[in-house]
Amino acid sequence: MVKRAVLGLILTGVVVLTLYPFLNVVARSFSEEQAIQAGKVNLLPRGFNTTTYEVVMSDPVFWTNYRNTVVYTVVATAISIVLTTCFAYVLSKRHLKGRAPLVGIAVFTMFFNGGLIPNYVLVSGLGLRNTIWAVVLPNAISVFNLLVMKAFFEGLPTELEEAAAVDGLGTYGILWRIVLPLSKAVIATMVLFYAVFFWNSWFPAFLYLDDADLFPVTIYLRNLIAGSTGGSDISTPSDTALQIAANIQAVTIVLTALPIMLGYPFIQRYFVSGITLGAVKG
Repeated sequence: MVKRAVLGLILTGVVVLTLYPFLNVVARSFSEEQAIQAGKVNLLPRGFNTTTYEVVMSDPVFWTNYRNTVVYTVVATAISIVLTTCFAYVLSKRHLKGRAPLVGIAVFTMFFNGGLIPNYVLVSGLGLRNTIWAVVLPNAISVFNLLVMKAFFEGLPTELEEAAAVDGLGTYGILWRIVLPLSKAVIATMVLFYAVFFWNSWFPAFLYLDDADLFPVTIYLRNLIAGSTGGSDISTPSDTALQIAANIQAVTIVLTALPIMLGYPFIQRYFVSGITLGAVKG
């Protein structure tokens, strides 16, 4: 009983420490400029104010860029999951010829890359600049996620695949009908990892996109913080400009984190429920 109480206090403390910074950011995003500048905002808004939200969300460019972010995230995550799953499944086969060099090449890219200029030249040479593919393709496979999925596939019982092969399934049939249904947990985890990465990504778009209509929302909000409006023309009085300057960072954090937070509960159960690999009888 004492152990449970101590554990409960520890976990409660962890929850408080985790939630406090975010609640403080939310409170600052709805607070007035004077309270923020005076450092009076803690967990509750002071002088409730939605000016920055109204200015940002009334701008049509914001919604255009938000739509771009959704499209980029969905397309990039789908491509990344397909490529990562296929590559990891191949690398999980110990009998594969050339498996070691393929793993070595993948791991090598974790520590070394061509650099910013060669990547820019490559993307430009392929004609990908000012297209969705400049944002989606260069980071299509995360080596860390690849190794995680590879380790997961290696842990699946080989007897299941052997039994499926005896029943007449080919390689793709085994992957689609046997392996993937048993891999819902790791796939859901990879979907979350990739979606968060692409949702928050801004530098590839900043580097490869020149058309403001193609910008993701992260570029819009970055430009807004820097004193711009991401290509829009919002004329605001001085008091409003001071209010925006005071809590724009907090509003930015809330607007970018909210979609991921809303989607996380639908994936959370895969993290806590685990997975039953099936009953393999000897």
